[in-house]
Amino acid sequence: MEGVRPDAEVEPGSLLVAAPSLTDSNFRRTVVYVIDHRGAGTLGVVLNRPSEVAVHDVLPNWGPHVTRPQAVYIGGPVEQKTALCLAALRTGEDHTRLDGVVGVHGPVALVDLDGDPEELLPKVRGLRVFAGYAGWSEGQLAGEIEREDWIVVPGLPDDVLAPANVDLWGRVLRRQGMPTALLATFPSDVKRN
Repeated sequence: MEGVRPDAEVEPGSLLVAAPSLTDSNFRRTVVYVIDHRGAGTLGVVLNRPSEVAVHDVLPNWGPHVTRPQAVYIGGPVEQKTALCLAALRTGEDHTRLDGVVGVHGPVALVDLDGDPEELLPKVRGLRVFAGYAGWSEGQLAGEIEREDWIVVPGLPDDVLAPANVDLWGRVLRRQGMPTALLATFPSDVKRN
């Protein structure tokens, strides 16, 4: 497949699953949900890094409404003072008809946290707030995929709302079929294997 860019499969709604060989502390065993991918770069949020901070402590209007655990998730190492919110819209809801919502992929949308949560709540199945994001400049992600740091797979709306006690990294890998599913058995600490 000469001429196909390594990041050709990446699109909003894709997941970047950290390969077992990726040991960078920001991304080890992470699942990144891609929000935007274009020539200038890629933006996403890490889905499986809850923090100790309650959403209520930083965004009191939204705190009671976010999906459990009601914690701010560490979205990535870039601009950690910036909050992003992803929502899974209810079946039949159209993001183009909702104020303060920008569609990402399927029922998953970005939510403007300056808006009123009460208006949006009946239209969503769940919300998650992230501090910071993961970002790649032009060509950077393609290089990391080529180096086999990331496995690109389709995401599901429920991945965005996965509970903290679920091994999302393993779950996403297991549903890929062989041989990728075998990576889910990779021990978290090789020395203890």
